[in-house]
Amino acid sequence: MHAFDVLGDPVRRRILELLADGERSSGEVAAVVRAEFGISQPAVSQHLKVLRDSGFAVVRAEGTRRLYAVDAAPLREIDDWLDRFRRFWTPHLDALATEIARGRRARRNDDSGSEP
Repeated sequence: MHAFDVLGDPVRRRILELLADGERSSGEVAAVVRAEFGISQPAVSQHLKVLRDSGFAVVRAEGTRRLYAVDAAPLREIDDWLDRFRRFWTPHLDALATEIARGRRARRNDDSGSEP
């Protein structure tokens, strides 16, 4: 399965967001995803399997628990692929950062000028 097919699913993206905050048990992941998406525990397990099989997540056993974590390698591959497209949005983001900085400076100048 192609990386964008894996990440195209909102449930799998949410699972990765949860795992990005640190290792979590399959039960913890299932509880959050079931509450947010209303899907069954077996469906969550299937999404975890897709993430594991596609290399986005790793699992380790701790007793009877299964602990999942993000594997960054496929995300780096996506980042590398996106690199050729950054030129389309980087100048816009740089311009936005400049405008934000100008606005902050203007507010500071306005604030300092209004004091007696």
